[in-house]
Amino acid sequence: MKSDLIKRASAPASLLAVAALSLAVAACQPGASDDSAADKADATAEAATDGAIKIEGLANDREQVSYMIGLDIARSLEEVKDEIDADTLSKAIATGLSDEKPLMSEDQAAQVREKFAQRIQAERIAEMMATAKKNKEEGAKFLAENATKEGVKTTESGLQYQVITEGKGDRPSADSMVRVHYKGTLLDGETFDSSYERNEPAVFSLQQVVPGWQEGIALMPVGSKYRFWIPSELGYGEKGTPGGPIGPNAVLVFEVELQDIVQPPGK
Repeated sequence: MKSDLIKRASAPASLLAVAALSLAVAACQPGASDDSAADKADATAEAATDGAIKIEGLANDREQVSYMIGLDIARSLEEVKDEIDADTLSKAIATGLSDEKPLMSEDQAAQVREKFAQRIQAERIAEMMATAKKNKEEGAKFLAENATKEGVKTTESGLQYQVITEGKGDRPSADSMVRVHYKGTLLDGETFDSSYERNEPAVFSLQQVVPGWQEGIALMPVGSKYRFWIPSELGYGEKGTPGGPIGPNAVLVFEVELQDIVQPPGK
């Protein structure tokens, strides 16, 4: 998942749509003159004001709408909140909504925007590299210790697995489609994905998943439940899942139940 560093906030589409719809309905009444359409629009606006929600500290529709939009803007800036001076931001918004002359020109704004984006990108890259180094060191130490534990087997590729329940069915091939229940966690125990939580097994081709899954599930007879420890090079590697829960060079832990080998559609 990716997200923009800076998101431009706009008035909620639903709010604009309601206002436009009210005016359109009033204007399109059979036989209505321009004056009567305007009167009906005014009446609609007045009725909406009369029905304003009672919120302490926000006395009328205008204050409530302004506050709601402000919250939307704040949420859109969550990723860069530590870079923002709220008073200066408020001053810029007030200037932009008035006829006052801005403190910076469009060219200056473009320069500031580019410089800011470059700095944020450099900081993100530095953070990712530091996390990647930390995860690689911690992952290597964990796997070395885990390999010595009873019941844990290590394949030539570095995949580690433990048999929880051994089934008696067939083993899938490299291009099989399978049905599995699973839970994926990080080394700290945080769950990042779980078919159990969705209450629905996953069905997929082994050609569609990371190498650690391809190799591990091919070891399992149908009816088995295994635990896998997947080194980063057999998982999501140095990039992890950008913007997602899996960091760079992260070792992944999975508990997997192989329920069935599924016949692909059309065969």
